[in-house]
Amino acid sequence: EVQLVESGGGVVRAGGSLRLSCAASGFTFDDRAVGWFRQAPGKEREGICSISPTDGSTYYADSMKGRFTISSDNAKNTVYLQMNSLKPEDTAVYYCATAPRGLILPRQPLARASFGSWGQGTQVTVSS
Repeated sequence: EVQLVESGGGVVRAGGSLRLSCAASGFTFDDRAVGWFRQAPGKEREGICSISPTDGSTYYADSMKGRFTISSDNAKNTVYLQMNSLKPEDTAVYYCATAPRGLILPRQPLARASFGSWGQGTQVTVSS
């Protein structure tokens, strides 16, 4: 059974940093991509970035470049999201999800409908 578990969320002051983790089980990274998404209250879920752990290629939404960094530890089957210079508008529930690598890369790295398995999410709150 494919399972994704996010952790690392919390409350942080504006300008601070957090690192989120996404622990994967039930599948290997060999033919999968993993993405990070977020959803703020009253807003649609938006894509942040994705990674192909096999070759390390990464993809970022234009609006997310610069402050967010995705990485993976294949030995631990875990993907990370490093978030720096956080702003109150980054407050959201953050989700990781997985999709078949060949389905979304390289042309649609954040095609939300293609990500079939999702974690339960972790809350990030940035105070001003």
